[in-house]
Amino acid sequence: MTSSEVKRVAVLGGGGVIGSSWATNFLWKGLSVNVFDVDSASLKNAQSRIGGNLKYLADKGILTSDEVLRALSFATYTSDMEEAVHDVSFIQEASPEKYEIKQALVAYCDKYAPPDTIFASSTSGLLITEIARHSSHPERYVGAHPYNPPHLIPLVEISKGEHTSEEAVSRAREFYRSLGKEPIVLNKEALGFVANRLSVALYREAIDLVMRGVCSVEDIDRAVSYGPGLRYALMGPNLIYHLGGGQYGISGILQHIGPSVEHWWADMADWKTWPEHWGVIAEDGVKEAMKNRLPEQGQTMEDIIRWRDDGLLDLLKILKKV
Repeated sequence: MTSSEVKRVAVLGGGGVIGSSWATNFLWKGLSVNVFDVDSASLKNAQSRIGGNLKYLADKGILTSDEVLRALSFATYTSDMEEAVHDVSFIQEASPEKYEIKQALVAYCDKYAPPDTIFASSTSGLLITEIARHSSHPERYVGAHPYNPPHLIPLVEISKGEHTSEEAVSRAREFYRSLGKEPIVLNKEALGFVANRLSVALYREAIDLVMRGVCSVEDIDRAVSYGPGLRYALMGPNLIYHLGGGQYGISGILQHIGPSVEHWWADMADWKTWPEHWGVIAEDGVKEAMKNRLPEQGQTMEDIIRWRDDGLLDLLKILKKV
């Protein structure tokens, strides 16, 4: 399944940040999109967010004004589930992260969508087996976890449930590839998938360093963004270590630093519950760090998001993704 084979998709939960970003991505790539949400206020949010996203791409020279108008003309907004899914070959679900909500949408899709339509959930960590537990077509349900914002960040993590067919996985993977995404497929279900597990492993150590008084919240973010984060934008940890090993490669550098790393691991965090008051400590630290940012990098949420997206576009150009 490629974008040329898929003519119309549905986005369920299009009024949210993730859903509207997915819809932006599909419209940008020339697909017709049925944008579903539960009420007129949510659909108004969807229109505003999608329009803003496309205008931003035009402002950055990625799309022309005519292309934006053409993309907007491909969108249909509805709070009628039957209208949303009856004529689509791919469904991107981006509803709230609760099994009961997603299972209710599954029931509607079983009733109204064509039986061979792929249903891809944007869940951040719920199990597809549970989402599709009561479906009459569990073979077509896959997880398709994006990174925010999905219309800019290429990663899509595809996960399978107990009854997901290999055909559904293959069709989803090829569909995302045809849109310029970078899908990876999990060989087995795992809570949190791959990227989120890596992220929270780093974040646990970041929290622990602050709580132990080693450094500040601001220093954590500076350490990541001005150190390993720069390399992570271009390559993953295995390739980074391989290059670091020079002529000896990854096996050589691991032999070299291995004994030291084992000492670090013995001293690193392994707790399983959030430290008390961390939310307040983190928020205070982030707000202070925002005040210290250069004005051109943004000091408000809105300005920092725009600065972030500008940076993402620059990286995507380097990676030949736009």
